[in-house]
Amino acid sequence: MRNAGAVRRVSAAPETLTIEWAEGGVSDFASLWLLDNRAEDRDAHSGQRLIDIADLPECPRIRSAEMRDGAVRVVWEEDALAASFEPGWLHAQASRRGEPPPEEQRRLWLEGATLDARRDFGWLSLEDLRTRPVARLDWLTRLLQQGLAFIDEVPADESAIIATMPLVGRMLETNYGLTFDVRSVPQPENLAYSDLGLGLHTDNPYREPVPGFQALHVLLASDAGGESLFADGFALAEHLRVGAPEAFAQLTTTAVPFHYRSREAELRAERPLIQLSVRGEVTAVHYNSRSIAPLSLPVRDAPGFYSAYRRLALLLRDARFQLRTHLAAGTLAVFDNQRTLHGRTAFSSTAYPRHLRGCYLTRDSVYSETALLRRRLTAAT
Repeated sequence: MRNAGAVRRVSAAPETLTIEWAEGGVSDFASLWLLDNRAEDRDAHSGQRLIDIADLPECPRIRSAEMRDGAVRVVWEEDALAASFEPGWLHAQASRRGEPPPEEQRRLWLEGATLDARRDFGWLSLEDLRTRPVARLDWLTRLLQQGLAFIDEVPADESAIIATMPLVGRMLETNYGLTFDVRSVPQPENLAYSDLGLGLHTDNPYREPVPGFQALHVLLASDAGGESLFADGFALAEHLRVGAPEAFAQLTTTAVPFHYRSREAELRAERPLIQLSVRGEVTAVHYNSRSIAPLSLPVRDAPGFYSAYRRLALLLRDARFQLRTHLAAGTLAVFDNQRTLHGRTAFSSTAYPRHLRGCYLTRDSVYSETALLRRRLTAAT
């Protein structure tokens, strides 16, 4: 098998470098992009750029390109600028334009009722998470692909979540603290701290930024009620995009205010219920009916938005879209708080006490932990 990055032929036009790869395929590189990525214009230690776009010619023209000493040598007409590029590096850049890394390849799961938490999602013991790097990488990758994964055999004590989370990402402290307890209390400031069932929702849409991931560790499981519910918000959003495009458009373009107040916090933020990237991809779902503040909508726009809002709410109540599971003491669920909606069935704390300890994780740290582990394991092979 030929090495990736082996070059068969190099050619150039004034605005474009073209490489034919020995393994097959052709890649084009814009002249200005190449000039913007010269190794000579980066700090040798940090890899950070020493220039910005204003330092470069507006329309640089390639004079020549050739293979020289195992590198692609490019010379521009302007002031005899030149650079050498490693073919393997160029091949890697061209590859990134196609398939994303495994952790960025989404795996949607619409009909959660047909799934089993242990069979269909990442599930690993704490000991394996600590001692088996390959297994941990697979678990992290599945967490990022599906937005939900589980750890079991975690000691059912209050400090275990703090000891476990560095294997996943960096914990985020909020007004609830570094960790928080989900159990019934008298006169709760948040309905999560009651016996009531909670419909599917995401946490803290009133915060800026919204916590990226959440972990919930079961310390004491109820023997009657208190089952955990999960749903894939990305899958539901795409379901709406196909089946009700007008409703999807309403939910992606209407700014919704969220508000939370307690004795120690006053938090407000505004965002759509379904958030899109510049490419139109669903990047976040923010749904928490308990904390939606009064909307500032023109009267003529209210019917359209509320119709779309109701349509999404009814989807979230549909049992076929819900993964329903009873988590035993010692089980820890980790999920994407901007994708995976969660909830629970009601229970009676006087008959069967229920206690979960939770925390939030920064979004970028979970992706970083996965990428770093993949890099280390790749380098070791």
